[in-house]
Amino acid sequence: METVKLIGTPFSFFTYRVIWALKLKGINFEYIDEDMSRKSPLLMKYNPIHKKVPVLIHGDKPVCESMVIVEYIDETWQLNPLLSADPYDRAMARFWAKYIEEKSNSTWNVFCSSGEKQQNAIKESLEMLKTIEENALGENNKLFGGENIGLVDIAFGGFAHWMDIIEEIVGVKLLDDPHNFPRLNTWIKNFKQVQVIKDNLPNRDEMFMYMKNAREKMLLASP
Repeated sequence: METVKLIGTPFSFFTYRVIWALKLKGINFEYIDEDMSRKSPLLMKYNPIHKKVPVLIHGDKPVCESMVIVEYIDETWQLNPLLSADPYDRAMARFWAKYIEEKSNSTWNVFCSSGEKQQNAIKESLEMLKTIEENALGENNKLFGGENIGLVDIAFGGFAHWMDIIEEIVGVKLLDDPHNFPRLNTWIKNFKQVQVIKDNLPNRDEMFMYMKNAREKMLLASP
């Protein structure tokens, strides 16, 4: 059996997307912690294009970009599928995963900016969350994937644990409003109750301090 390795960083929700997919599939893997301030020869060898994590190494073949990796895992290991057998449902899942990928930069900008740029990012983030609330999550669905975790749940999974910390550090309320986002807040509870997710979340206190320090450095470095 070919070995499976994952190069990642401790508090990256991109890394955790891959961890969740591997764990849901029951795949044994070696986790390699990467120091992004130094970028190891291993990372440079297996992701010379973007030089970032996560990178999945299956045998000696690297796969890069978190959602590309998640789909690779789903296609390679058939147990506990993350995509429906129905072509239309698969297309819709890919649509929403792509939408989340394209729009999530606005939330990152809420975290790493201030002033007018941050206010614009808050507006864009709220618009994104409203779109997902009203269109992507069925009224009676426990998760985006129905009763079981699917591709969209993994794509959006960072919002279940990371958003709460971002809101606390920055001092704004985005998703933490059950009146504006009742479906998404219910989804967060359901998602974090899944045992694989519950067992594979970074320590909140450690992540809070890491992200708080990171924001301070980014603000000092910004013009």
